[in-house]
Amino acid sequence: MELAALEPLIECYRRQSETLGKQVRLEQALLEMIREQWPVGARLPPHRKLCDALGVARNTLSLAIKSLIDEGYLHTGQGQGTWTRRPYAARPGSAMPEASPVPLPLSTRAHRVLGGQGASLIQSGAFVPGIPDIARFPMRKWRQLYASVTVPHNALLLSYSSGGYGPLKREIRDFLRRWRNIDCDTQQIIITEGTHHGIELCALALADAGQQVVMESPCYWGARNVFLAAGLETRQIPWRPVSDTTGEAGHDLTALAKGPVQIAYFTGSHHYPLSVPTSRCDKLALCEVCQPAYILEDDYEFSGDDHGELLFDPDSGNRLLVGSFSKLMFPGLRLGYLVVPRALAGPMNRLRSEVFREGRMLDQAVLAQFIADGDLDAWYQRIQRDYLGRQQVVHDQLCQVKGVISVSPPSRGISLCVQFAPEIDDKRVAQLMVKEHLIVRPLSPVCSANDSRRGLVLGVGMLAGDSLVNEVARLRRTLESILSMRDIRLGGTPLGGSPLR
Repeated sequence: MELAALEPLIECYRRQSETLGKQVRLEQALLEMIREQWPVGARLPPHRKLCDALGVARNTLSLAIKSLIDEGYLHTGQGQGTWTRRPYAARPGSAMPEASPVPLPLSTRAHRVLGGQGASLIQSGAFVPGIPDIARFPMRKWRQLYASVTVPHNALLLSYSSGGYGPLKREIRDFLRRWRNIDCDTQQIIITEGTHHGIELCALALADAGQQVVMESPCYWGARNVFLAAGLETRQIPWRPVSDTTGEAGHDLTALAKGPVQIAYFTGSHHYPLSVPTSRCDKLALCEVCQPAYILEDDYEFSGDDHGELLFDPDSGNRLLVGSFSKLMFPGLRLGYLVVPRALAGPMNRLRSEVFREGRMLDQAVLAQFIADGDLDAWYQRIQRDYLGRQQVVHDQLCQVKGVISVSPPSRGISLCVQFAPEIDDKRVAQLMVKEHLIVRPLSPVCSANDSRRGLVLGVGMLAGDSLVNEVARLRRTLESILSMRDIRLGGTPLGGSPLR
């Protein structure tokens, strides 16, 4: 591979968000080139030439290449160079295994999950949804706390936990009291490995296969997939907030199927993916009609002093709250909490231990100390102010784009939602934006069949400062160009409407 052929790699590296570390940016750029442009078996130039071309240190390049070797995208021979490959490709000199003539069968539940909206394979880049600001998180303090808890007399932290680390449960109790006005007992708190784990535990403990779960449309796709994987039937009820000018506010109760509802699931006080405050009154009205056995709220987007819209009541017998620190801190933490009625605390804790076992005591101990030292509160207050400013920048740019009928109002969360005119194919728009290295999610795949809303879900966690301003300007130009194309309109209809004022 000649050095001149590396111009696309250099350009791809420069496009990566500057909020990411050089190693991560380099890994993403190399991975994109291997997947999309370089053939299998292409030999990379010597590391020294790569470093000179990209302006990175030898150690940074070595770490990036090692990571891609571990993932199967590169292979190397001692003193012989580095070549591209595919994870499924055979190692040099070995025979490629024959493909199975008949695909191995998957369960019906697996097919239902895989047939719907899923997690993106790309989890970094401008405007990728669901990722907080990991570049500015106080990682130095986090590493110091790890060093402080990993001492010989803390060897018990390497064992199984029993109901969760006690100090962490106390810190979560106090955190919920400060920020969510929730006064619960530590016995009601179950430590989970993130939101999905908490939802899965509720599905196992509170419902049997085939029972019905009511969700709002648009829905959080991750929760829907967990319910489907547990064998439950999901029913989406379209919900429009008061500020939505495209239809009447509230739930479309005509979409509610007959039959008992086991679980009603809501996304806490801030709706995801619409990125607007939820309505306690609307949720109560829906529950009054469908009479669910249990109400599960997912505090997915923790946003300011909006706890008044939560239905959760720690003294109730059938209301539960699931939350996670992934959106407040960093996704790889995979620690969350489930707050349950007192009568369910013992059985659900035991079920968690029997089915999933318990561990990660070191992580729990570090998080407990991080909260106790006031670092989580300080980070939360600082980063939410930043998110509000970032959302304002994006909102002001996109609300003037022709074909955009609404943009969610700026909030302290990490996501916002752009809604299009109904004739626009948002899935096609999202595909075209990926080609420009703008990672977004279409809205329509998480809407029910009787909910015609179209749009995009974007994140603001990966951009700040000048990078944000430049990328938002590029986002607007790209979106204006795409929305002017005839082939992104369903049925080829002309684009109607006018810029949002």
